[in-house]
Amino acid sequence: MLEHVFERTSQARYLTSVIIATDDERIADAARSFGAPVRMTRADHLSGTDRVAEVASADTAELIVNIQGDEPLIDPAAIDAAILPLLHDDEIRMGTLKKRIEDPREIGDPNVVKVVTDRSGNAIYFSRSTIPYGGAGAHFKHVGLYVYRRDFLLGYSDLPVGPLEKAERLEQLRALENGYCIRVVETEYESLGVDTPEDLERVSKLFEASVQLAKPYG
Repeated sequence: MLEHVFERTSQARYLTSVIIATDDERIADAARSFGAPVRMTRADHLSGTDRVAEVASADTAELIVNIQGDEPLIDPAAIDAAILPLLHDDEIRMGTLKKRIEDPREIGDPNVVKVVTDRSGNAIYFSRSTIPYGGAGAHFKHVGLYVYRRDFLLGYSDLPVGPLEKAERLEQLRALENGYCIRVVETEYESLGVDTPEDLERVSKLFEASVQLAKPYG
């Protein structure tokens, strides 16, 4: 699975390098077995953002992208879409993605994080609750891929944790509560993380189907 994430992430046009960051030697060994660069990190990080910040502190890249290692079907085009706004506007400190909700059951599911944005595409709020309220209009879920400017990322862990982040248990709210904007780009990519054996079976079937479709005829 990790190899698929690495290979698909490496296809993104605007990434100059892909590093697997982990504190687990088993993951590191698996990554090295298929030739991926590995950065070992401390084991006491409270979030993925903290881990990425440690890696960024030893690098000079201006933009850092945080991609989960459990999404073997990650779309390279979605990664590029999240990066583009920060390439074109130096004032944007952080970016992420949203996907229109098509399954009505997800609207009220607290495990599906919803997001609302303003007319410029900046996040107004992220929530596990149904936002906006009511059935009219589209609902969007948050896709947990982040793009940061290096200086912003390195200072992120030092920002005060506010009551909204504590209540929702969503670390991206730290930026909003401290007055920073998050640019949110709409994507067609359907995030499919692997957290359970059932998730793995479902994603494996989708991956096999995509491989069959990609095979040339004849």
